[in-house]
Amino acid sequence: MKLAPYQHLFPNIPEEAWPMLEQWAELLREWNAKINLISRKDIDALEARHLVHCLAITNALNLMNGARVLDVGTGGGLPGLPMAICYPQAKFTLVDSIAKKVGVVQSIADELGLENVVAKQIRAETLKKKYDFVTGRAVKNLPEFLSWIQNNLQKGNKHSLANGVIYWKGGSIDAELNPLGIQSNNLVDLEKALGDPYFKDKFIIHIKAEAVTGVRFLQK
Repeated sequence: MKLAPYQHLFPNIPEEAWPMLEQWAELLREWNAKINLISRKDIDALEARHLVHCLAITNALNLMNGARVLDVGTGGGLPGLPMAICYPQAKFTLVDSIAKKVGVVQSIADELGLENVVAKQIRAETLKKKYDFVTGRAVKNLPEFLSWIQNNLQKGNKHSLANGVIYWKGGSIDAELNPLGIQSNNLVDLEKALGDPYFKDKFIIHIKAEAVTGVRFLQK
């Protein structure tokens, strides 16, 4: 199994999820040959650069049954589809503004039999629903991203982390958040967690819902 070298890094992922993650990678490669979901130069490193990047959240997050997760700017389904495989007890809504990408994501979810996934072509700021967690993977600068999803966060504290934003990002996180008076928690230092210098200065951060909902964003 191609993913065998990575399994020891993620002890919280259920054993039965690994074959489905392998199948996901195969399907994404097939679709990527038709539609550019991940850059052609990166697709050969899909597992080492993209999948493990997403799976690292499983070392920090446990979800209760019925958790609601919104993945914004999902693109080819990252991190939403791998998370949906690893957290079958949760419900995932994956959104993107590009119709052809959303179509592929839903097709992959259907082929995998993921009944906990819905993909929609919609802009996050027009969604009226609230979610326990909103995820994003280097979609935009943090102030702009947070302004999009500010009204989609449901406050709460029943999971291993307080409800809020989970965001994959590198670089100057504090420089973006400090002017807004928002503090984040570096959940995962990806270089340390994955043992790969490729991920130097890249993190998964967590921002509590209540830290975002009261902020006035100039971008709106």
